[in-house]
Amino acid sequence: MLDIKKNPLKTRQDLVQAAVQLMTPLISCLTPEKSRMIVGEGSAHYSEDVAGMEGFSRVLWALVPMLIGRCPEAEPFWAHWREGLIHGTDPAHPGYWGDIRDTDQRMVEMAVIGMGLCFVPERFWDELSATEQDHLYAWLNQINQHDMPKNNWRFFRILVNTGFLRVGRPVSEERLQEDLDMMENHYVGDGWYFDYPTKRDYYTIWAFHYYSLVYAAAMRDREPERCARFIERARLIAPRFACWFDREGRALPYGRSLTYRFAQSGFWGAMAFAGVTAEGLDYGAIKGLLLGNLRFWMSMPIFDRDGVLTVGYGYPNLCAAEGYNAPGSPYWAMKAFIPLALPEDHPFWQAEEKPYTPPRVFLDEQVRLLLTRDEENRQVVAYTAGNHGWEHMHEDEKYEKFAYSTHFAFSVTKESTTLSKGAYDSMLAVKRAGKDLWHARSGCDSFALSEDRVSCTWTPMEGVRISTTVVPLGMWHIRKHVIDADCEAEAAEGAFAVKKDGPGARPCDRIVTALCENDRMAAAHGVYGSSAVFAIEGYEKGEIVHAEPNTSLMYPRTVIPMLRAVLHPGRTVLLCAVWADTEDHCPDELPEEVLRSARSL
Repeated sequence: MLDIKKNPLKTRQDLVQAAVQLMTPLISCLTPEKSRMIVGEGSAHYSEDVAGMEGFSRVLWALVPMLIGRCPEAEPFWAHWREGLIHGTDPAHPGYWGDIRDTDQRMVEMAVIGMGLCFVPERFWDELSATEQDHLYAWLNQINQHDMPKNNWRFFRILVNTGFLRVGRPVSEERLQEDLDMMENHYVGDGWYFDYPTKRDYYTIWAFHYYSLVYAAAMRDREPERCARFIERARLIAPRFACWFDREGRALPYGRSLTYRFAQSGFWGAMAFAGVTAEGLDYGAIKGLLLGNLRFWMSMPIFDRDGVLTVGYGYPNLCAAEGYNAPGSPYWAMKAFIPLALPEDHPFWQAEEKPYTPPRVFLDEQVRLLLTRDEENRQVVAYTAGNHGWEHMHEDEKYEKFAYSTHFAFSVTKESTTLSKGAYDSMLAVKRAGKDLWHARSGCDSFALSEDRVSCTWTPMEGVRISTTVVPLGMWHIRKHVIDADCEAEAAEGAFAVKKDGPGARPCDRIVTALCENDRMAAAHGVYGSSAVFAIEGYEKGEIVHAEPNTSLMYPRTVIPMLRAVLHPGRTVLLCAVWADTEDHCPDELPEEVLRSARSL
């Protein structure tokens, strides 16, 4: 494999080369029929045959834009994927993708084929024989004959029917109108859509907005009013979403499906594809956000030895995956390559890449996030009132932490029996005295957000009720918990998890802990950053928890500074200050202004 880490990712040709570098190892992963791509072992809740079709299809998110943009480098790949497309839709062929059912994963994978029909029918349609066209239409049209979830999936059917319009095949107008109306019902304002039942996370960005911008690019002449609404909503969300990125190109690790990695920047490419800019976000700034995110991801150890993307986030890691993450699922990230549909002389490619720095503090009530950054934009820290999930793995960790950082990421729990296995970074965990399990926040009973604090009440377990207030103060933040308990209990307060060893760092000897009568704290600092928690009221001691390996999304081995407390029946107040810095810089004591702010709560 060509070394993608050496690709500067500055120009259109660099991005073309990156797509080639990512796709080249995948040719050998195609089945003999070319209709499935098997990149590794592992499983999802759907069958291996469906997972193979998924992997095949997701590569098209890069290949279709390359065909639209007439990139000659696409041709060797298209020869394979065209053959797979023909065989996968032929019921008499061994490579047939099969008949679908209600809520079938294969519905998801149809969307990019619909995009191909919309924008390059000369490749996806005209190159096929009449029989092959009939097979393709019949296989795709199954999506109109089955039920789908009432969420972002409806856009998959919208794109398929839009493709049918483009090639002159019958369209289910009833289904198309039903789905478009449902997407309107999912819009809540300020650019935000919710996914079923209430989620507002990356799916607003890389699903609802991405597909609506593709739709707008295809249907401006037929439905100008609807397309104008889609474009205006993208303009509204753009400056809000830009607050999720730091100067290193890192986007906020928050919510589910993080194994899609650089799909985080696909929205910026979709804006360029649809010819959309926003206030403060011209093509140069959009280009900087997209390419910066890609450069960050291409520097990370996210590939196997053959150059194939792995399931995980900052490294290969199944611990945080969802049940719908098959080995080929990460290639949904190829959505970031949509700007390759634009020619070299397009204003996006002609624009000079430039940084975009959002406000230091931004409150986004729609998604329950108070987003902050340091003066140099080295790190984004988001404070949340919780956004409790409903069905996927580790949803408490993905939505319910007190704080999320682009630098430190977050950890997931392997087991609640010990603090090391629980890996409770940026959380308060409690348990009954004795041998009970640890419990952290899992939904809020009530919450409130303002530009200077986040407050909530929550019940981690029966007999314990907690009112929490979190106040950001630059690289510090203050946490206050008022705990009413009907039993003897224990509490553990975690700061951010820090990488504890690796190239360029001395293992363990850079980790610092301190505890004395009047200055209780726990800290970990080194070349990978600094995290500390200082006790102000109510805590007994500080300690360093060596987290179970592979609990952190960003690094395999981490430590978590923690404070411990004993809770007696009745009311207990816990008050602490947490420090987070991207560099090896850890204060020895609390600044007076932080202490004053904490005491005033």
